Amino acid sequence: MKRHILFCTLLILLLLLTVCVARLSSRRAASDPVADSPTAASVPSASPSPPAGSRTPPPELTPEPTPEPSEEPVPETPEPSPETSAPPSEEPSEPPVTSPPERPNPGGYAQIDLSSPAILPETGDMGQEYLDQIIFLGDSTTYGMKYYGVLSGGKDTKQVWTPASGTLALFNQSFATIVYPDDGTEIPIRDAVARKKPDMMVITLGVNGVSSMDHDDFLREYSSLVTDIMELSPNTKVIINSIYPVASHYNLLQHINNENICRANTWLVEVAEQTGTRFLNTISILMGSDGWLPYDYQNGDGLHLSPDAFQLVLDYIRTHGWT
Repeated sequence: MKRHILFCTLLILLLLLTVCVARLSSRRAASDPVADSPTAASVPSASPSPPAGSRTPPPELTPEPTPEPSEEPVPETPEPSPETSAPPSEEPSEPPVTSPPERPNPGGYAQIDLSSPAILPETGDMGQEYLDQIIFLGDSTTYGMKYYGVLSGGKDTKQVWTPASGTLALFNQSFATIVYPDDGTEIPIRDAVARKKPDMMVITLGVNGVSSMDHDDFLREYSSLVTDIMELSPNTKVIINSIYPVASHYNLLQHINNENICRANTWLVEVAEQTGTRFLNTISILMGSDGWLPYDYQNGDGLHLSPDAFQLVLDYIRTHGWT
């Protein structure tokens, strides 16, 4: 009898213990549903936790895959009808290269008035002493005189005034500097004139401006330079040299060509007339019968003169002197 009572008591205790364990497990699962997931516990989150009180909305259902496009997609805009289509432009996208002139200078483009009192007429040979007193001011077409050594002193001549680069544009003449040969310093043109007070100056300038400067701008800049020189050195004889022509293979003919050059030379005659200076018509001996600078007169680029052409210019200066 005692054994029977003991067995029943143990059975009841076992049942109570089972019920307690089951309730405890149920409470833990309800309070932390992810804690029992081994996968979730072992993989940390790669994104920051949302702030307290916020919930990330469940992701939307994956949309159906987009159907493959057809082999011939429909254009967004309809093709224009033949009646409304604009005809293709007949104008080329790039400006054409200037073709050779049909007539030689001086009648081919712009006629220089040879009756102008500003143009230096032909004279006897003024000799080497006449050349040696001249200061040649100008751009790269003047720098060639020093480069080829065609003046007294050769490559060490002190008669050439150009910037160190050899390039001088008409539109920056008011502030440009030149290498002053007497001491090698770089100073403004007007300062050099005030120091040297040359007996005579030949100015060759303007080829860089023929493509972009109109008549009024050209005359204003050139006249400003000439009048300033005359004020700083009243006894200096200022001679305006013509702009030289270019050859047919020059690669910037769409900008700098003989039509623009000849027109600008007529403007230079105006400057000479208005300022009381003189004009050297050297283009008349440099332009061939076909209207171009002959091949033998250029140094390869179609713009700058060869030593032989410079010698022609110097001979022309000697035989068209300012007496």
